[in-house]
Amino acid sequence: MFDELSKIIGISLVNTAIYEQAFTHRSYLNEHSEVTGHNERLEFLGDAVVELIVTQFLYEQFPDKPEGELTNLRAALVRRNTLSEIGKELQFEKYMRLSKGESGNADKAKAMILSNASEAFIGALFLDQGLPAVEKFLGKFLLPRLTDIIKTAEHIDAKSRFQEIVQEQDGTTPHYKLEKATGPDHNRTFTVGLFVGDKKIATGSGSSKREAEMHAAEQALQGLLG
Repeated sequence: MFDELSKIIGISLVNTAIYEQAFTHRSYLNEHSEVTGHNERLEFLGDAVVELIVTQFLYEQFPDKPEGELTNLRAALVRRNTLSEIGKELQFEKYMRLSKGESGNADKAKAMILSNASEAFIGALFLDQGLPAVEKFLGKFLLPRLTDIIKTAEHIDAKSRFQEIVQEQDGTTPHYKLEKATGPDHNRTFTVGLFVGDKKIATGSGSSKREAEMHAAEQALQGLLG
């Protein structure tokens, strides 16, 4: 069943049962009582294994970078979008066992399912073939993405990136103003404006002022960088 995948990644997948579990979504069990295992425990394991390997790689690759920058690089490298892209590249969707409802779900939900499946697959690979196999897999499909992350500064949060660009271009520092806060105390929505000088550049909203500011910065970056 996994012969094609073995060839693509260049690693023999021996324990087929554990890979079947890695591609089994919890929802599948609701329609197939004969199946007892899903992929969430493997996802938990895979997440830890990825973090270990990526952390060691960054530690050795950038001996002069401080902890905070290494943490940001790691977060950018192992984020859900990246893991979902790996799942798409390796066509994990054709191996997934999902309920009928999840099979027809929206693209955003499918992306999360693929991301989780990628982590579960890595957990299964670790149990089946050990740490060197996972290092080989990540070295081929994950770690090379670091070059583009650094090139596009994806590891820097939107507020910091926008501030750096504006300071470099105009010599000024952007600032944020709270425009309104709506909703009950337990479920507030904050709206802020992002200004460069007196000019409003973007508006953002979120469940906290910080989230609203980050959203505004993301909107501003999209307009600035296209």
